[in-house]
Amino acid sequence: MPSGPLQDRTAVVTGAARGLGAALARELARRGARVALLGHERAGLAAVADSLATGALAVEVDVTDPTALEEAAAEVRARLGRPSVVVANAGIAQGGPFATSDPASWRRVIDVNLTGSAHTARVFLPDLVATRGYFLQVASLAALGATPMMSAYCASKAGVEAFAHALRAEVAHQGVAVGIAYPGWADTDMIRDAERFAALRALRLRMPSPIRAIHPADAVAARLARAVERRRTAVYVPSWLRWVQAVRAALPPVVLRVTRRELPRLDAGQPLRATGPLGAGGRSDAAAERGEG
Repeated sequence: MPSGPLQDRTAVVTGAARGLGAALARELARRGARVALLGHERAGLAAVADSLATGALAVEVDVTDPTALEEAAAEVRARLGRPSVVVANAGIAQGGPFATSDPASWRRVIDVNLTGSAHTARVFLPDLVATRGYFLQVASLAALGATPMMSAYCASKAGVEAFAHALRAEVAHQGVAVGIAYPGWADTDMIRDAERFAALRALRLRMPSPIRAIHPADAVAARLARAVERRRTAVYVPSWLRWVQAVRAALPPVVLRVTRRELPRLDAGQPLRATGPLGAGGRSDAAAERGEG
């Protein structure tokens, strides 16, 4: 591509081994950035890095480990230079009723999605201050309207939204811009895995037709990359989701009304059950937690 705002800049993307993170890494590289890919899955990170036209760095790291993240940040600086773009994208999900959820698994979703994003911001903030850079927090449609059966995921995404708002107010005077991404349903292995569970699929299909649509990951990544170039405060995919902000206070009563009627009918009349980690990324995180990789 012609020279643009990202040309020869260093960008960090967490959760970059697959899905939206990998698609965004490819898109940022296409726009001229040197990309550091951070995440759990060494082989997946290396494969994405090898596919990029520009110099890229793959670093295996757990975003919930501050010491490991500091080491990863030092490697990024040494190999690619100070980052001026950091995208906190790493995330996992599990579904199922809260009452019967495993407390450790529930907490792990919060730790990766929320605490991991905060750790990421903390270790790279000196770089962003030095470069007057941009931090993009990937939230979700789930931050705008919570749904049943996904309590940990929804709580974590609402949490990262609030975190990003607070961080923005703290660092604006230092020249650092903070954006929040609100992607809807993207075609990733996490979403495809969720579709195997009758209750989760039925809940999605009971949403209004524009909201329940699943969008290609590459298309979502292109929108996020444009937001990075323009240092957007917020980016919605699809763009009309911005109007949900105006009515988000009205969503919980609507969700309650629908799910009170529909939840007893879901999962083919069987007791609602936990999904376990959704997608290969979630399973990789669980395996790493067990010391298996």
